[in-house]
Amino acid sequence: MTTPRPGPGREPDETATDGAWDHAARVPRPRDGSADFVRSSTRAGPPPGAEDAATIPIRLPEANDPMSTHHHLMSLLGAWALAACSPEEAERVEAHLNDCGRCADEAVRLREAVALLEPQHCLDLDPRLRVRVLEGCLARRPARWPVPPWAAPLDAEAARLDALLNDMAEDEWRTPVALRWFDGDRRQVLGTSVAGVVDHLLSGDGLLARAVGLPDPLADRAGGNGGAGDDPAARTLARWRETPEPRAEPRAPWLPWREQTRALVRAAAERGDAPRPAGDLPDGYLHRAFACWIHAGDIADAVEYPYGPPYGTHLRLLVDLAARKLPGSIAGRRRAGLATSPGAAGRTIHLEVEGAGGGHWYIPLDSPAAAVSRTEARGAVAHVALDDVVFCQLAAGRITPDEVASGGEGDPAVIRDVLSAAAALSRL
Repeated sequence: MTTPRPGPGREPDETATDGAWDHAARVPRPRDGSADFVRSSTRAGPPPGAEDAATIPIRLPEANDPMSTHHHLMSLLGAWALAACSPEEAERVEAHLNDCGRCADEAVRLREAVALLEPQHCLDLDPRLRVRVLEGCLARRPARWPVPPWAAPLDAEAARLDALLNDMAEDEWRTPVALRWFDGDRRQVLGTSVAGVVDHLLSGDGLLARAVGLPDPLADRAGGNGGAGDDPAARTLARWRETPEPRAEPRAPWLPWREQTRALVRAAAERGDAPRPAGDLPDGYLHRAFACWIHAGDIADAVEYPYGPPYGTHLRLLVDLAARKLPGSIAGRRRAGLATSPGAAGRTIHLEVEGAGGGHWYIPLDSPAAAVSRTEARGAVAHVALDDVVFCQLAAGRITPDEVASGGEGDPAVIRDVLSAAAALSRL
């Protein structure tokens, strides 16, 4: 007697031994919760037009099939590299990578590709967030003594550096740091430590403190650092001689610097609402903000920590400071015989700085105190286009004129003179 083939919803008789089921398509035992899918699909009956549902093979990966598992996990490598797998899938993929060299190599390549797609970001909060929070707070309750715009960059940059120094481990204060600047056309490099950089900032800020009527903390120290005069480099070297490395208390320089910058910001706020007082005081504050940002970047590079540029409005003020000092630097290089382009009255170069802190400046090449007319601006002998951060890094001596990717047009000798004059703005 022939045993009938089971139809939809029927189970075969497992006692049948006459081989009648050898030719029939079999459904392997489901796994991983797929039983409901198999039962529902078999109960539904054959699809329209199909002769027999039992002749349609349904194959799911077997748990003990190495090749099926390998191909399945290999298909998950892209999602795993993007951290898009579920925790269970990630665990299975990582266990497989320990046993499969081919997949491990592919996983390394995918992870490297993902790193290129998304650059490393600073773990600190975006500096723009701090500005927005302060603006929101001041809109609700105005400050008794508002910080003027020309002092706001120093306030923000000192707060950012303060946060970086606050997270420093004790041994990181002795991390070597290279300070770079230009003397003429020669690049100078001087080695110090993270603590030495903070001492350098403290020495420079002391001159501004003296200008606003605050005590210069270095003038009262034993050794007479105040006797170094007003030369920032001499003051720094004298400070370093007083506090040789290694130090018993490596964090000691940080707290005096922080208190001094806070006092400087308070002194600016107490001067009232005048947007820009007469004299060099606003530029003095901007110069210290510029130095704070650049040296904070030196420290961050030394300890391998990502550090971004200032807030856009603040960066624009710092770019403007460097651009306004360019004519004097060009004239100084010409007096020293370092200029490569011949002088001629009325020449102008168009400096275009791109980015959030950018703008357009027309720089006189031969008369630093002369104003540039519209006619002279239209007849600029050259045009230089630079990124805002690149321009500041050049003015700080962190990159050389040869390393600058300039979109320059016009007289190449003039362009070279301007880029070299920007680098000559740097100093220890």
